[in-house]
Amino acid sequence: MKKSSQEIVLESGRKITKFSLENDKGMQIEVLSLGATLIKVMVPDKDHNIENVVLGWQDMNVYEAHPGNCGAIIGRVAGRIYKGEFTLEGKKYHLPRNHFKNTLHGGINGFHTKNWEGLFEESSDHISLKMSYLSRDNEEGFPGNLKVMVTYTLSNTNELTISYEAITDKETLVNLTNHAYFNLSGDAKRDIYEQELYIDSDAIYELDEELIPTGNMLSLENEPYFDFRIAKKLGQDIDKENEQLKNGHGYDHIWKLNQGKEAISLYDSVSKRCMTITTSEPCVIVYTMNEASESFLLSNGMPQRPRLAVCFETQKAAVGYHEINKQAITLKPDNIYKQQTTFRFFIK
Repeated sequence: MKKSSQEIVLESGRKITKFSLENDKGMQIEVLSLGATLIKVMVPDKDHNIENVVLGWQDMNVYEAHPGNCGAIIGRVAGRIYKGEFTLEGKKYHLPRNHFKNTLHGGINGFHTKNWEGLFEESSDHISLKMSYLSRDNEEGFPGNLKVMVTYTLSNTNELTISYEAITDKETLVNLTNHAYFNLSGDAKRDIYEQELYIDSDAIYELDEELIPTGNMLSLENEPYFDFRIAKKLGQDIDKENEQLKNGHGYDHIWKLNQGKEAISLYDSVSKRCMTITTSEPCVIVYTMNEASESFLLSNGMPQRPRLAVCFETQKAAVGYHEINKQAITLKPDNIYKQQTTFRFFIK
């Protein structure tokens, strides 16, 4: 096991840290303190070429703007909150609105903009990076002082586990996730249209034109373009005529997961890389990078573009009409928020 850290001074004068972890098999990850952001996941292909399977920016300074929240931890609340409003303990809270008339991914200055503390821990079969952040009462309009711990653990079996914990001193909302964009071709050599996706889910949440849950569930028996119970290529149905696909400009939807062992898998038939995902969370938002409009350069030297990668946001459902789904993400002072997601990489 190897570990290292490097201080980086951005053009703004802000100091951040890049943490590197490597297991005994040569798999490597890199995480920035800014946003607790996952910027590299280096895994081999069928010919033992080790390449990055997540997107990152060529210029570190771009992470201050964090377009697309690339690789960052999202909080306090991942996803959308309808009209940026919710009620707790009889009090109505109003959040910054940063996506149409709604609040998206924790607001304007969510967890992706914060500089986290990092600490390594190591054992015989894994190495961990524990990231911590204290979100003060009323940050982005949310109540309570929230202490957050996110741990990246790399094992010798080429598993990357992201574990989350949080405690609060006042009733609040918490729904955390990681926003890494995956492309198993390696260094984003090809787009994701040909990569094969499996999702253990029988239904999605119906979304309106602003991607807010309406309260209705849609059976995949009636929505075949969203049915990945038998693995199929991501590009097979993504541009078909369909109201939900139109609302998302592609896939940007909430799948309700069955509680099986393997929730999700992604496979690239050229590199033979396969990634499986297991999670404690009841949902996954699959986002196919539909709105990548700015021409920032990626770490491979190419400008980003739509459909170049896919994001798997394991979390609870977004807060929709009439505050539906709010109860599931309400954290009380006597409780601990916990969740865990594991990404396993291998050659198929």
